[in-house]
Amino acid sequence: MTTDTTAGGAAGTGSPGNGGLRVLHRVVMPVDRDQDILKLYLEGNIVRTRDAGDGPDGEHALESGAVPGAEPVPGAASGEGAATAGFQPAEHWDGSDRDDEDDGPGGASDRRRVVVPAGRRVSFLTYFNAFPASYWRRWTRLEEVVLRVRVRGDAKILVYRSNSKGHSQRLESHEVHAAATEERLFTLPLKPFVDGGWYWFELVAGESPAVLERAEWCAETDTLPGRNGRGRTSIGITTYNRPDFCVEQLIALGRATEVLEVIDEIFVIDQGERRVEDHPGFADAAKALEGRLRVIDQGNLGGSGGFARAMDETVRAGTSDYVLLLDDDVVTEPEGILRAVTFGDLTRKPTIVGGHMFSLYDRSVLHAYGETLAPYRWFWGPAPHTFHGHDFGYHRMRETHWLHRRIDVDYNGWWMCLIPTEVIKDVGLSMPMFIKWDDAEYGVRARAAGHPTVSLPGVAVWHVPWHDKDDTIDWQAYFHERNRLVSALVHSPYDRGGNLLKESLFVSVKHALAMQYSAAELMLMAIEDVLRGPDHMHASIVTKMGEIRDFRKRFTDAKYEEDLEDFPAIRRSRPPRKGREAAPPKDRKGMIKAAVVGGIKQLKPVDAAAFRNPQALVPHIDLRWWKLSQFDSALVSAADGTGAAWYQRDPKRFRSLMQRTSALHGRLYKEWPRLSQEYRSAMGELTSPERWRETFEASRRSP
Repeated sequence: MTTDTTAGGAAGTGSPGNGGLRVLHRVVMPVDRDQDILKLYLEGNIVRTRDAGDGPDGEHALESGAVPGAEPVPGAASGEGAATAGFQPAEHWDGSDRDDEDDGPGGASDRRRVVVPAGRRVSFLTYFNAFPASYWRRWTRLEEVVLRVRVRGDAKILVYRSNSKGHSQRLESHEVHAAATEERLFTLPLKPFVDGGWYWFELVAGESPAVLERAEWCAETDTLPGRNGRGRTSIGITTYNRPDFCVEQLIALGRATEVLEVIDEIFVIDQGERRVEDHPGFADAAKALEGRLRVIDQGNLGGSGGFARAMDETVRAGTSDYVLLLDDDVVTEPEGILRAVTFGDLTRKPTIVGGHMFSLYDRSVLHAYGETLAPYRWFWGPAPHTFHGHDFGYHRMRETHWLHRRIDVDYNGWWMCLIPTEVIKDVGLSMPMFIKWDDAEYGVRARAAGHPTVSLPGVAVWHVPWHDKDDTIDWQAYFHERNRLVSALVHSPYDRGGNLLKESLFVSVKHALAMQYSAAELMLMAIEDVLRGPDHMHASIVTKMGEIRDFRKRFTDAKYEEDLEDFPAIRRSRPPRKGREAAPPKDRKGMIKAAVVGGIKQLKPVDAAAFRNPQALVPHIDLRWWKLSQFDSALVSAADGTGAAWYQRDPKRFRSLMQRTSALHGRLYKEWPRLSQEYRSAMGELTSPERWRETFEASRRSP
């Protein structure tokens, strides 16, 4: 159903009571000047025009004849004759000419306006501007939504929907021919979206340009049962020696004035030596936040300790409905904060609302769309039917059918995660894991208590992608192993963790075969600590990081040099047999054979020349245990390309590792039932605010 009105004022920002409708999801243009992200907002290229007849300046338009998303309309004027002087594209709009202090044209409100040149067509079937109807259908109490469009000029509005298979259907269309802004309301049911699907609209300009002043997806919420008021959130940012990133994030929040309206406090939990407050831009950033900022200095308790502090401070303050957890090194789409809070307000039950993760280095690439745990392996990974690394710059939503399914998740990464304070009061704070698995464990724990997690499309940050890290072989190997085991002891539905112990044993053997002795030793240290029982987690969280760093100094595979010239030249005493390097195993039988051959080699004496010169240079992309097991030494580059380490085979160390990993895994298997009961019984204390406050106090640093 379509309703016509004449617009007399600006659209609301999301609060209830705005003409009987609450804004759920506003159509916006990018705040960032990076041209790579435009296709996340609009199928087309945005340019800036300056025309006294169309407003002061700062308009957003489609560059005529540029991209498939801005297609000519058959029968409409186009080309030079259609692009009048006032609408002639001038340059790509990148946000650099916006005055963030101004709420008028040219200021923050210009994120809402799009000018479509005559004869062109633009689609809003994009990540940030299409409406994820299936998520609102599944998780909220809404039964219908209203698309409110404010437009002027010569325009045709086309409304579409998709289903879970990605098939499109045109629903309604309406024409506007008016110099003054007119409003059109389209009432749309949510009933057909059980499995998936989106709503979106497209705008067609006729013989003269069409100006989209505002568009938003709304709902009537006053008659819904339960809590309908506008929720408020605090923000918790955990930071460690990243003052530049952190201050930039605070500056961005200060500029997002409409977002600040729903924020009570911003807690920056500073755990580093390079203090955020010492940054030259901190004072201005704090001033823009108008008293909302509180920096809390504490010892390094990792991400779990920093976020636990933010949770605790938010609940103790008693003013916020949510706490939004943000990594310090992310760039946030501020509109996502409003969307997450609004979604949380309208869910059927208290629900964790998470944001997706785009790559900070390749910003049109969606790195994580949904995360689940494989229960038998007890290992995280992408949710079924999703794919890491989807590039919207090359593959639009309309041709990517898997994006039209609703994706259900087990947890959301804490790069951006909105947690209701009601959930925190019910299930406690994060576990004292320092780093790794804290977000996954919390999501599983919350779900068991009846609080689901939703990774909501249109809510996202840009973050450093995982493929530029390999934290399974650095100091974090300890936390990967320990926290995976602990979370499985508490939550695994399978006897003795399913396949977890077998995988753990295999991984430790592969590290030893690959001369990654530091990682193998850290895995065994982790198992030993798990066997000590749950009391070790709070007791060691303050000191463990330092112990691990000191421990790794003993191993050559943990010592990286920036310049390959700092190492001796590559030299082998004998060339490879028949000139062939080791080939990758083709199947399970081949893997077993490679492990046996590599294991036998580990027991043989080391070629003395291998200690004088590395035998090979192995790029990180080729780092495989079956390859490294063929050498007595090798230079191996770091995942981020900043250096290399000299791996050196040590038969004595290998034998010791094999003996100890077998014994420890055997003991863990035998004692699993007892340990599982101990850790489950201790969960209340481990995650309690009272116990965490003791740890916060123990970590306090001297001025």
